Amino acid sequence: MEDEEIISEEAVPELPVEPADVDITSYRLPPFPHPLHHPIQALVWTVRAAFGITSLILLLAVVAAIPVVNFLALGYLLEVEARVARTGKLRNAFLLLDVAPRIGSIVLCTWLWLAPLRFISVLWNDAHWIQPDGPADRTWSVVAPLAAMFVGIHLCLALARGGSFWCFFRPIKNLRWMLQHWSAGDYLDIANSGIRDFISRLRLKHHFLLGVKGWAGTLLILLIPTALLAAGDPDNPATYLLSLIAAPFMMLALSWAPFLQAHFAVTGEWRAFSQVGTIRQYFKRAPIAWLCAIVLTYVLSFPLFLAKVYLLPQDARWFVTTIFIVSIYPAKVVTGWALHRAATRSTKPWFGWRWITRALLLPLLALYVFLLFFTPTISEHGKLVLFEHHALLLPVP
Repeated sequence: MEDEEIISEEAVPELPVEPADVDITSYRLPPFPHPLHHPIQALVWTVRAAFGITSLILLLAVVAAIPVVNFLALGYLLEVEARVARTGKLRNAFLLLDVAPRIGSIVLCTWLWLAPLRFISVLWNDAHWIQPDGPADRTWSVVAPLAAMFVGIHLCLALARGGSFWCFFRPIKNLRWMLQHWSAGDYLDIANSGIRDFISRLRLKHHFLLGVKGWAGTLLILLIPTALLAAGDPDNPATYLLSLIAAPFMMLALSWAPFLQAHFAVTGEWRAFSQVGTIRQYFKRAPIAWLCAIVLTYVLSFPLFLAKVYLLPQDARWFVTTIFIVSIYPAKVVTGWALHRAATRSTKPWFGWRWITRALLLPLLALYVFLLFFTPTISEHGKLVLFEHHALLLPVP
């Protein structure tokens, strides 16, 4: 028997292409220059890519820490999944790569320019406490407001000029640029168009609705088995029978939920959450990729339950959500890649790989559900932690 045969039966549905109104070239990483032929360009590419990806992760972490707004973070992660599924290229997995570095540079440079003001404030405060109305106190009372005025005007001009990294270190050029356009009468038009272009690149409405729909559809898949799993009551041992019955259904839901969610992210249609038959066809084409995606999703997600042992205050939660984003991001990328591989593969692998994959997934999912059952004992949320499913729902503790 041949290891592979050309697929003729059960035509696999094709994945939709990227929408025509989305310029995907502005979101992906540019080609990496040859390090031997162009070492300087390769170094610059590495620094820019590292800064851009870091800014992107921190941006998503801050968004994920804000209630309701954190649906945007889920929507962005689903968009990553969909983009990789449509194209099959990992370089397309870094959405907002044209916007995140600009936001990162704005935050970093603003913090650097505010640092001297904080230092001056400390000196002024010390001088005031040591000798009120003394020479040092009077001097700093003049220097501090002037410094604050200069930094404030400079930051506003740097932001009006585009907010790129070097704009924050060329105050004279920023002032000349403002005077030139103000005299020409097009300063407000340029500022308004720049703001509109920046906001349009974020695609806030699209990603928010994608996050809300993806959350709702996935929750419906997991809700009943999760509720049965959480039914166990120490005061009523008979209720643990419900948890025992729920375990197989939970394993089944966890095996299909990541790919149903990815299929929805690609199509944008509610019915994608009910198309289990389509997902089964995809599984038959790429069982090994399926296995890698499921294992990575739940292996990376389970340690995140430890972050729920003690919940940080809301204003410090972005630090924990950074860990969530770093852990969930690769799983979304690999799931999208597995879906693309299954949808575009022209040959069917040896049927034995499907059974080997199932044989490996069964104990792994059983172990995950077993450990999941005991997470309420270590979480501040109690049994509510079972309904959070941060690997598939909101990436927040």
